[in-house]
Amino acid sequence: MTNGVAYAEPPATVPSTVPGGGKGTRVSGRCRSPIASGGVAGERSLRAWKAVMTAHRNFKDQVRARAARTGESYTSALRQLRPTPSGDALPEAAGRTGLRIAVAQTPLREDPGDADALRESGRQVRALMREASALGARIVHFPEGAICFPHKLVMSVDGPNAVGPADWGRCRWPVLQAELAAIAALARELRLWTVIASVHRLTGPNRPHNSLYVVSDHGEVVTRYDERLLSRTKVSYLYSPGVSPVTFDVDGVRFGCLLGMEIHYPELFAEYERLDVDCVLFSTTGVSPGNAAAQAQGHAAANSYWVSFAVPTRHSATAPSGVVAPNGDWLDRCPVDGSPSVAVVDLDEGSEAAATAVAHARPWRRESRAARQARQGLTDPRSEDRTAAF
Repeated sequence: MTNGVAYAEPPATVPSTVPGGGKGTRVSGRCRSPIASGGVAGERSLRAWKAVMTAHRNFKDQVRARAARTGESYTSALRQLRPTPSGDALPEAAGRTGLRIAVAQTPLREDPGDADALRESGRQVRALMREASALGARIVHFPEGAICFPHKLVMSVDGPNAVGPADWGRCRWPVLQAELAAIAALARELRLWTVIASVHRLTGPNRPHNSLYVVSDHGEVVTRYDERLLSRTKVSYLYSPGVSPVTFDVDGVRFGCLLGMEIHYPELFAEYERLDVDCVLFSTTGVSPGNAAAQAQGHAAANSYWVSFAVPTRHSATAPSGVVAPNGDWLDRCPVDGSPSVAVVDLDEGSEAAATAVAHARPWRRESRAARQARQGLTDPRSEDRTAAF
């Protein structure tokens, strides 16, 4: 997998059945389930896949036994036992596995015509980028509205007391673009991947997209995610909806992006599971209706991947920004005092919060789905008759 590759469509992948033979088969990592094709070939594929899964379980037992015997953490024991290409044990000095991510919470400003507020937002974002970099983050993820979240009444041609079509002529586009350019320049300086939300201007008379820019560690926009399932107000008066999921890779870790109200759509998170992402970056300005933080935990656990949950500081008392592990537990969260801040965690497939979910639960669900597809050709009157007795 190439560092820094972005995809708008699912990339082609070739499963391996050799332990240690690639992203799909790492001893502590993901193991893709074979797609049931039926016949002898399908049975051979399933047997090979089950052999790999048995190896995963046996290795995990060894790691746990070492941790219990030596008093090491699970991750430290894993680093000692994980084989290298030469077959030797991986020394502790080799450092952590995975990738370090920072998730931010920032103040919310709602008038894109206020140049001073746009500049202050940009300064705040860049200060948090420097903090994330100092903490060793490889990528930093910001909430929706990190620069500005145009309020429907501020933008309304019928405002400020009624919602109507947005007048995007009120936006200080040159100032917004200058702040985004400064953020990209700092990403290049820090060598820090940066995912930053902003309005993306289209050609008139089309309304803009509500977007997440993915800025590489070279300061280049490598892809952009546009919110697809918009709220009624957004789609009626403010934005043009996006059309596709987006994935991108950093150091072998694959990310997907979601935005705004899309926490309420499980099918979007399931779509990213099928696209084989390791972490979904979700940015929003709101946490209601529903408990968005709890939903983030549910999506992470149901799909066995990490979810980075980025919200403004105004929600910190009840739902601060944070990162959910593939088992559904919060790994770390920003402070609850409303301060602009970052939380930094390692996306480590070998950690105890991830190993079982990634190496076992996710492949098990894929195997179950494949088996269901294989059963679709079943023809039996007693199966088809729902009133058949005993």
